Formats: sequence, structure tokens, C-alpha cells
Amino acid sequence: MKVITETPRLIIREFTLEDAPAVLHFNTPEQVNRYTGDAGVCTRLQDAENIIRDIWLVEYQQYGFGRWAVVLKDSNTVIGFCGFKNEIRINAIDIGYRLHPDYWGIGLATEANKACIEYANKHMNLDIVYADVADANSGSINVATKLGMTYHSQYQDGELTFNRYVMSFNNK
Repeated sequence: MKVITETPRLIIREFTLEDAPAVLHFNTPEQVNRYTGDAGVCTRLQDAENIIRDIWLVEYQQYGFGRWAVVLKDSNTVIGFCGFKNEIRINAIDIGYRLHPDYWGIGLATEANKACIEYANKHMNLDIVYADVADANSGSINVATKLGMTYHSQYQDGELTFNRYVMSFNNK
């Protein structure tokens, strides 16, 4: 298990198959996937194992990064994911997160993703990172702006309107 970075409250690390019960737990509440397009994708332990094995572990090998586990230091509990994804549908790198609702509203999403950005500035060769956030998701809009991202554009996807935010990296 590779640790990516740490914050005062969190460990950010690669997922392992042993994290499947936690992945199922943080994906189960309906409000977690309300704006993601992933509703119903992770409803069984097998689904969580498949996501870890077939997506995240593959991305670590292929790109050297992917969504990383967000672990509370004080309890060693996996509470969600954060980090980067090579998003093929937009041909760009996306930053995102997902946390169990028990951990919303206390700054953990911002803390985790700021740590990811600091890590990227030191260890990754990124030019631009995007975040697509449902216009109705004010919490995630706040996270994007706290990360220093700026509004780029808006688009419609089915019933939802999305705002695209952007951040440029100057690590060249």
C-alpha cells in the first residue's frame, strides 16, 4: 500500500482490495451519488472490489495516479476517495472526491484535495486540471473554489447542469 501524502487529519494512499467494504460503505448513501452519475453502480461488495481492481489499480499502473483512499488518521478508517483521474470523456485530468456523508461539512474534502494538488505540484507533470460540478451541488462548488479553481464553462448532461472549473499548474 503506497502512501501518497498526509495532512494533519488524513492519510492519502492508494486503494487495495482490502478496502472494498469501505468503498461500498462510502458509496451506499443515496446523497453521495446524487450528482455523480454513479447512482446504483456500487451496491454490493463485488461492485466495490471490481471498482478497485478494474479501475483504480489499473490507473495506478497505467498513469501513475488515480483516485486515492482518504483515511482518517485517528481511526485508520477509509472514508472516501480524492485525487486525479485521466478522464477520457474530456481528454483531460479531473480532480474529484467522494466522502461518506458522516464526514461532510468539516473541511475534509478541501484538506484532502489541497494535499493532492501540493503532491501534484511536486511529483506529477500536470498542466491543467478540471473539476466538473453539478450546479446544484453548492458544497462541491465551494470545495472547487477553495482549491483555487476558477469557473471555466457550463454544460448540460441529462437532467443536470454542470459547471466546469479549471486550475493551471506552473510546475514546468
